[in-house]
Amino acid sequence: MIDTRLASAAPRPGRRRRGKTLSVVIPMHNEAEGLDILFARLDAATSDLGVKVEIVCVDDGSRDDTFERLAARARSDRRLRLLALTRNFGKEAALTAGIEAARGHMVVPLDADLQDPPELIAEFVALWEQGYDVIYGVRADRSSDKRLKRLTAGLFYSFFNLLSDYPIPSGAGDFRLMDRAVVEALNALPERNRFMKGLFAWVGFRQAGVPYVRPIRAAGATSWGYFKLWRFALDGLTAFSTLPLRIWTTVGVLAAVLAVAYAAVIVAQVLLYGRQLPGYASLMVVVLFGFALQMIALGVLGEYVGRLYQEVKSRPVYLVRERIGFDS
Repeated sequence: MIDTRLASAAPRPGRRRRGKTLSVVIPMHNEAEGLDILFARLDAATSDLGVKVEIVCVDDGSRDDTFERLAARARSDRRLRLLALTRNFGKEAALTAGIEAARGHMVVPLDADLQDPPELIAEFVALWEQGYDVIYGVRADRSSDKRLKRLTAGLFYSFFNLLSDYPIPSGAGDFRLMDRAVVEALNALPERNRFMKGLFAWVGFRQAGVPYVRPIRAAGATSWGYFKLWRFALDGLTAFSTLPLRIWTTVGVLAAVLAVAYAAVIVAQVLLYGRQLPGYASLMVVVLFGFALQMIALGVLGEYVGRLYQEVKSRPVYLVRERIGFDS
């Protein structure tokens, strides 16, 4: 059931699903173990939707037999289209590749681990018919995740929405249904640093959220370690906010004010009381503190300069080694 508090605007006049195509985009990296259960649940969830279904799988440089098993399935399943990337470019790049390759009137990104239940797609389509352009899933219950992951995820959403002008609904991931107009808007964005959650929020359109309980991973193991999640968070923050850069202007002014005030105190003690203060300890504290601030500021600046460097090179977001099923 839709939570009306998560709707960004009233829907426009309704649509009809008859004669339309739904594209399900699934990025994959070492997901061979869970393919059977994935397609079984996806088939059950989409069999009675009343739309034509296209399944776009993107093999993001898997080291197991994910690609071979998908290729074998594509020979008997005409709905399945397969992109094999030349190496592991990362989930955001693989998701971008799948969305750009999708041809449906509606496009649904779906994780292969089934922590985003495909059974929710039917409700997404019903809300699309009511006129919403984007219907996203909201993880209302993440008890299946570890406590540390829940904590860090909550902190990220809060911090991102504090810094960014384009807030992400708390608990929203990539799992959503997008109208074709939204997909075309996303595909028109030229940036290489593809933080998709931020891009989904940036394009706008009429959006609504559907809460759901996040289940445990169906099979296999996640490749998202905490260091990788940290880098992912930095990518998101630097892609959608310049506030970390502007903060250092304020920090610099405050540090300068404190330095002047401290200097005034020292001068006053010497001139008024003739007190010669021992200077080594206080000098070292001030120097080391100022040095630490400079290093942090340079680190923040370096994050932005590095991303500018990546954008200026204009390398493609991904490279495709093989395409299967796109000729039909």
